[in-house]
Amino acid sequence: MNAWYQQTAPQQDVVLSTRIRLARNVASLPFGSRLSRDQREQLDTQVQQALETIHLGDNSLSFLRLDDMDPVERQALVEQHEISPDFAKNPDGRLLVLSQDGSISIMVNEEDHLRIQVLHSGLALKEAYELCNRLDDVLDSQLGFAFDRKLGYLTACPTNLGTGLRASVMLHLPGLQQQKMISRLADTVGKLGLTIRGTYGEGSGVVGAVYQLSNQITLGITEKDAMENLENVTAQIIQSEEQARKALAQNQTALEDKLWRSYGVLKNARLLSSEECQQTLSWVRMGVAMKLLPPIPYSTLNQLLLTTGSASVCKDEGQLLRPEDRDRVRAGYVRKVLQEN
Repeated sequence: MNAWYQQTAPQQDVVLSTRIRLARNVASLPFGSRLSRDQREQLDTQVQQALETIHLGDNSLSFLRLDDMDPVERQALVEQHEISPDFAKNPDGRLLVLSQDGSISIMVNEEDHLRIQVLHSGLALKEAYELCNRLDDVLDSQLGFAFDRKLGYLTACPTNLGTGLRASVMLHLPGLQQQKMISRLADTVGKLGLTIRGTYGEGSGVVGAVYQLSNQITLGITEKDAMENLENVTAQIIQSEEQARKALAQNQTALEDKLWRSYGVLKNARLLSSEECQQTLSWVRMGVAMKLLPPIPYSTLNQLLLTTGSASVCKDEGQLLRPEDRDRVRAGYVRKVLQEN
């Protein structure tokens, strides 16, 4: 089965992925750090039993204990956006429910008892929400989530009160970044109840001109309204990015030189650092979208973007690698994938 990021979806020239995440807590258990070890294990068991009733066809669920994974395996899941950095850093007593294609990820005993997450390639808010809501309903019926008529779903952090919903899209914005318009964009979306962050969320840096746009408001708003607002703003950002790319194309010779040099590096390099790989992939993705480079499937570009981080390379090799060895293996992997497509 292909990974979630290899799906074909709308607006993939700008929108890499969609994520719906719900924060939930079980009413009968203490929140967060107040949970005892026995209560954590009790929650793990209850979650597994609840999910045995849901049918997902071939996309079966696995139950993975984080403290059975080594740090490299956990970090590889972060690089592929399937778990949060905090969840990976503190594995003790934490359970991960992961679907075969990685599109479903339920983090048990993160900041909240449950973080129910669904990922889709491209712009697919409705589809991601429908699956996430289905999982939410099954778990709520079995576990009983903490809910208040005035405040909505009760969460460990007040910023998640209400719907407990974080809807986000990963945007590839090289045009706006080159035009130095990201700061202005962040100010604009902030006034519309949204926030724009780095590649791996709050507090992270930006890799390869990839930004995360998500809703800020969870209280006093419905899930539908939050997602419609995000989708409308995303449509406007897509238009702005397309205009920024057209502006860059006014100096077409310089742009094509940069695009083809980047393509040449990926096709021929024998050593490729993580940073150089991400930057050149960013240029190549834009070049493919603008039809200035040979057509490479977005599924292939997504695969390279999400599986060439340092931890992912080491995981695939089955061992820790020195930096120079990682760069060699990464370069060979990129060449091989591009030759196959």
